[in-house]
Amino acid sequence: MSAHHFRLSDLFLHALPSGALYLPHENTLVVSDLHLGKSERIARRGGTLIPPYENTETLQKLDGDIAKTAPERVVCLGDSFDDLRGAEALDDTHRATLVRLQAGRAWIWIEGNHDPGPIELGGTHLAELAIGDVTFRHIATSATPEVSGHYHPKLALAGAGRARACFVYDKSRLILPAYGTYTGGLSALHPDLRSLFAPQAIAVLTGRKAIPVPLLKR
Repeated sequence: MSAHHFRLSDLFLHALPSGALYLPHENTLVVSDLHLGKSERIARRGGTLIPPYENTETLQKLDGDIAKTAPERVVCLGDSFDDLRGAEALDDTHRATLVRLQAGRAWIWIEGNHDPGPIELGGTHLAELAIGDVTFRHIATSATPEVSGHYHPKLALAGAGRARACFVYDKSRLILPAYGTYTGGLSALHPDLRSLFAPQAIAVLTGRKAIPVPLLKR
């Protein structure tokens, strides 16, 4: 899968090219910031209409990662839906896809700032989850070691043009890229994001292959 392998505290992790995180010893797949229902939410609030394809594309990608890793547990690390009404507005096809993906495995919905409450879909709803010594939550805190999302980090290689979604990690913290379509992002070099990490932090760019690069200050 051309993944990048690394450790965080007592966990061995695979950063997948898709933007998902796989924990082989725990047989757990983690994704963050799917933002399902974003086009519906924008249309509902009278914003600029965008093609309503994000649910299909995001769920197809998730289906592929689940097929490749066959996890016993899936953790959705918050902002799985663009808002709670977006979860309610899922059409029958997308609901059926989620039901199929959930079948036979544990499914954890971590609460995010966009989806702070339980949704009427299968799975367990938690504010955060501990795996080994590491806490999985939506937004980074001062309590480490932790894995989180929220910031949608992205980075462009010199001379490579368009920025790509990326993981960012150091010895105590990992932030996942946004997994969903239409999610945008914040430069991994932005002070609000860069200040969370040690000088020796690593960014792992997504794409055809997970590419680790030093997250140098510029």
